[in-house]
Amino acid sequence: MDIKWIKTFIVAAKYENFRKTSEELFLTQPAITKHIKRLEENLNIQLFDRAGKKIALTSAGLHFLPFAREIAAKYEQGLNDFESWKQGYNRKLMIAAAPQIASSFLPSMLRKFMFSNPNIEVIINVLQSFNIGEEISAGRADVGLTRIVPIQTTIKSDVIHEEFVKLVGPNEAISLDEQKVLQNYRLITHNHPVYWDLLLKDVKRHYPNVRTMKVNQVEVTKRFIEEGLGVSYLPFTVMKDEIAMNKLVEIKSDKIAPPSSCTYVLTKVETDEVSIFIKFLKDAMRAW
Repeated sequence: MDIKWIKTFIVAAKYENFRKTSEELFLTQPAITKHIKRLEENLNIQLFDRAGKKIALTSAGLHFLPFAREIAAKYEQGLNDFESWKQGYNRKLMIAAAPQIASSFLPSMLRKFMFSNPNIEVIINVLQSFNIGEEISAGRADVGLTRIVPIQTTIKSDVIHEEFVKLVGPNEAISLDEQKVLQNYRLITHNHPVYWDLLLKDVKRHYPNVRTMKVNQVEVTKRFIEEGLGVSYLPFTVMKDEIAMNKLVEIKSDKIAPPSSCTYVLTKVETDEVSIFIKFLKDAMRAW
């Protein structure tokens, strides 16, 4: 039995349409028909009813579908595991990380972790903070790094770092105070998943005429600030490197009390790899 036949069957079962199946798999329709026919011959049973160009799963096809999916998943997992073995790995760690974390302190820490643990294959999946709890709960990731408390009650959540949020502006605003900065620049908002609603109310209470612009990505926010398009309140770890390179400057707070931002580590099953990584992460964050 050829794995190609099984993969073709799974896609054909999804669409119940050989034309759409051929488009997704980049195969000709005769090739699709041939794969299904060979699979049916191998199983000695009909998987689709055919009426002209229309097809529909038979009861046998419906019954075989979950087995086909399991076979395809195990095949892919086996290939991935074998590829990891060829590269010298014997353990794996899947990390789901929020964009703000993946683009700030995580890269330098991962470099040190991977150097210290060369036999652990690290896979990073960058997701919005709101989606990371579900990844952990569903078992699609071993560790989650997020800026918000998850809603899932079946997973463990610990604060590994807490930091103040600071007002940051372009280098040209180095001599300006909070009032002048918020009068002369747009306030770029909603680039963090937690604090903006309350913070914005506080800002508008003191500076009712402040102009705002929503940008939901931290990296884009920082680039906009560098170009003088606005200012924003960001966690220190997010803009630490840009401040060190004089691309951005911190503006001293006057009337506005900036909130704090927490980084949470999420887990469901604490394997040896997870324990090693979390210990490393906590030690590294203390020194950060």
